[in-house]
Amino acid sequence: MSGVRDFLGDHRDRFVDELVEWCRIPSVAGAPEHADDVRRSARWLADALRSVGFPEVELWPADAVFARWCAAPGAPTVLVYSHHDVRPPGDAPWETSPFEPVVRDGAVHARGASDAKGQVLSHLWGLRAHLRDREAPAVNLVVLVEGEEEVGSAHLSDLLEDPRLAADLVVFTDTLLLHADHPAVCTSVLGTTLAHLEIRGPARDVHSGAVSGTSPNPVHELCRVLALLHDDKGRVALPGFYDRVREPSDATRAAYADLPFDEDDWVERTGTRAITGEPGYSAPEALWTRPTLEVLTLRAGDVDGPPRATIPSVASADMSIRTVDDQTTGEIGALLERWLADTVAEPYEHEVTLSADTAQEAYRTPDDLPALRVLVDAVGEAFGRPVGIMGNAGGGPANQIAERLDAPLVFFGTGLPEDHWHAADERARVDVLLAGAAALAHFWGGLADG
Repeated sequence: MSGVRDFLGDHRDRFVDELVEWCRIPSVAGAPEHADDVRRSARWLADALRSVGFPEVELWPADAVFARWCAAPGAPTVLVYSHHDVRPPGDAPWETSPFEPVVRDGAVHARGASDAKGQVLSHLWGLRAHLRDREAPAVNLVVLVEGEEEVGSAHLSDLLEDPRLAADLVVFTDTLLLHADHPAVCTSVLGTTLAHLEIRGPARDVHSGAVSGTSPNPVHELCRVLALLHDDKGRVALPGFYDRVREPSDATRAAYADLPFDEDDWVERTGTRAITGEPGYSAPEALWTRPTLEVLTLRAGDVDGPPRATIPSVASADMSIRTVDDQTTGEIGALLERWLADTVAEPYEHEVTLSADTAQEAYRTPDDLPALRVLVDAVGEAFGRPVGIMGNAGGGPANQIAERLDAPLVFFGTGLPEDHWHAADERARVDVLLAGAAALAHFWGGLADG
């Protein structure tokens, strides 16, 4: 490991330069004006993979990048999955331009620096460190980095049909660490689906001075309905929502209790101001083992410019539903549809749209998977600290990939809660990215030995 650390330390500036260069490409997913940029980002990554030594690199449909290096007969084949597309900068002001990266206080500040271009570069440089004294990887490596993850991975199912993606193990790289000083390996992610609700009142916007008090106001009804989604204890109030939810096991509770989780530190680093939610569970248990339903956006009336003093004809909300083991996004979506049909009052009309095509189910790494122990050991070697076990409250196509390839999956990530994923001022700490690269260099050798 000392040789790996020395190698990565000697190449730190080059690593940072590459991340800055890549983050300058505004590969915003789903934005027509950035379609060419997403393609440029894919080409940039393809060139970087070739420079590492991959003999087989291809640009695939939907701006995915495929690479393969299989030169270790008898060794396991590992598929590395991640993504290079990014979220839009958003309306909140940034300290610096989101696509003009700045290196400050040991971190790269830019959209995509942590989610997930920095994580992908950790893989590339981890492999470079692994190859510093050998001609080929100790395991057979397959890489799939897609360009649509931030908009639901609509074409991933088609991509997974390619037989060259067959693997014995999947490494899913799009997750968070608990803390830079207290590393923990993620072993689960939640399922996720989105719901869009529209409630309609008047046939068109109506001047409030003419009809106030006698016209149905969809804003009022939307607020009433949304307020009923949770009870006064913070639990989701949909009948049947928790029917298939299991309590966390004693082993899981013990693993989470062993984490150095400080609530004040968590609130400060995440900017959440407080910890709320379902009672009876620690914050880690609530984050990683309990399903949730969150309202993300509200729209009605004149959101831009001066108000017209009208009662709007439509009010809408976007919701995020996160599910756990044994739940399915389809079943929970059906519960929401039935509840809304019974709850929205007359004379209002409503329509709910579920993102079934882009929904993803929950996934948990098998506790007895040997590769998980190898990964924990590698992370401990790289960070020089004891390693805990954690979950992630986010989602992603982990379950889809594991099922389609019929292969177990482990999670590896270098993001931190304070990296501001999907928000203004995203950043990634360089020392954490390089520690992640060191862990991966150790991991490949450990897998081959095992």
